[in-house]
Amino acid sequence: MPKAPNTPPEPEITDEQRKAAEEEIREKQKIVDYDTKEYPVEVLVQKYRDGLYEDTNELYIPDYQREMIWEEPRQSKFIESIVLGLPIPYIFVADLRPKDDDDDDIVDLARLEIVDGTQRIRTLDRFLNNELKLCGLEKLKKLNGFKFKDFPLARQRRFNRATLRMIVLTDKADEETRRDLFERINTGSVELNDMEKRRGISPGPFVDLLEELAKDPKFRKLCPFSEPLVRKREPEEFVLRFFAYLNNYQNFDRRVNEFLNEYLEEHNHSGINQKGMRNEFHSMLDFVEKYFPNGFSKAKGHVKTPRIRFEAISVGVALALREKSNLEPKSIKWLDSPEFKEYTTSDASNSRPKVIKRIEYVREQLLGKS
Repeated sequence: MPKAPNTPPEPEITDEQRKAAEEEIREKQKIVDYDTKEYPVEVLVQKYRDGLYEDTNELYIPDYQREMIWEEPRQSKFIESIVLGLPIPYIFVADLRPKDDDDDDIVDLARLEIVDGTQRIRTLDRFLNNELKLCGLEKLKKLNGFKFKDFPLARQRRFNRATLRMIVLTDKADEETRRDLFERINTGSVELNDMEKRRGISPGPFVDLLEELAKDPKFRKLCPFSEPLVRKREPEEFVLRFFAYLNNYQNFDRRVNEFLNEYLEEHNHSGINQKGMRNEFHSMLDFVEKYFPNGFSKAKGHVKTPRIRFEAISVGVALALREKSNLEPKSIKWLDSPEFKEYTTSDASNSRPKVIKRIEYVREQLLGKS
């Protein structure tokens, strides 16, 4: 395509820039040095099991790794792939060799931090421990209903001897590099949601507080979650949204994920008043428990709470309590009003005016200012 008239020429890359870029490439390559290993299923699972009970385990699951998230049909399909002899993606681990260990040839003596592959390893462990009953298989349909113990002994041995390949980042790879690899592997995956990525990429005191409050029994009672949502860290997502909107909702724009990420980053690397945040969260829950018969849910028996309904009620309550700590609302009939239903529908949920309107609507109703 011809350039438009009077367009200034693009600056050319200089030799100095090329040299600097090459030096940067070589420097970064040093810290992603890796080795490859292959382990039989039986050995790999044994290393994992040892790690559940010993501090000096070989296979170590770091704090940024996700919980077991695969449903049993997906676990079954993974087992089916091994039985069929299909290629299995590499498991990524990082060598946590002690600094005084100079033997570069004996990787097995080091601790291996699992960067990516815990779902596969946990699935193998469940299967070999007869906790997984195969289901939903389409290729090997006659294996549906089987546990490992139901395999003939010869098939069990063949399964145990099947090998999985492993990429082992050497001890040159620091924690930042390992976390970067975790992000690159998982960013964009449909299975890893925003809160899981935040937990993996940005660990810190605020993330720890979110996890603590997300497990609060009263919170779980008032704001029910299905088990799959709990495994996907939806409770932590809700607690993050509470604090982010409570303290910054007037600066919200249309990009929810960026809004939450920026709030988390800011408070995860600066001093936070954990005691004050706990107190405000618990006071809000106490108020909701006392005056809202269904908690944050639309009705009793619901196992899922809409995010925007939770945001409106929780933040609106907390803002009202900031103005009047001994607040006793005259009525909460407005929960069934057409206005509240309109404000808490998914339509235009990312609209800044609507975010402000639904939060302040709850606050004003509680304070009797409407």
